[in-house]
Amino acid sequence: MSDPARNVHGVESAERSLGQLVAAATTEMSALVHDEIALAKIQLRQDVKRGAVGGGVFGLAGVVLIFSLPMLSFALAYGIHAWSDWHLSVCFLLSFVANLLVAGLLALIGGVFAKKAKQGKGPQKVAASAKETAAVLGNAKPHPREVQDATVVVTRSSV
Repeated sequence: MSDPARNVHGVESAERSLGQLVAAATTEMSALVHDEIALAKIQLRQDVKRGAVGGGVFGLAGVVLIFSLPMLSFALAYGIHAWSDWHLSVCFLLSFVANLLVAGLLALIGGVFAKKAKQGKGPQKVAASAKETAAVLGNAKPHPREVQDATVVVTRSSV
């Protein structure tokens, strides 16, 4: 058997009550708010991930500086000494400067990632969107409708 409130296409044809309309609007608003919260969580997760990458690269810069100094300093200093016949202390100073340059480059890369994480505006965008949606819905006025006879069934063309 078919539902008399629905036409042949399954579309509700009878007028819905004000309570049903309010319930439907409340359900849709709730779904919209939940979706915006989920979007904010995703964007916040991306910002945290960028910050973690930046922190990891900064940590890597420190580890490279600490562990590479003894080995690289000796190898580089003796290599410069063999190549140039400069005094050994000058060669060790040059190897230290080279290590500082490598650590500085890694710190710069970490700074770029940290800056991107700091500039991330994911949750702020979602909050602005939610405020805009609430403002639009707050200013919405219901359109008056003519009361139709409940026995009239509106059929829709499939064309």
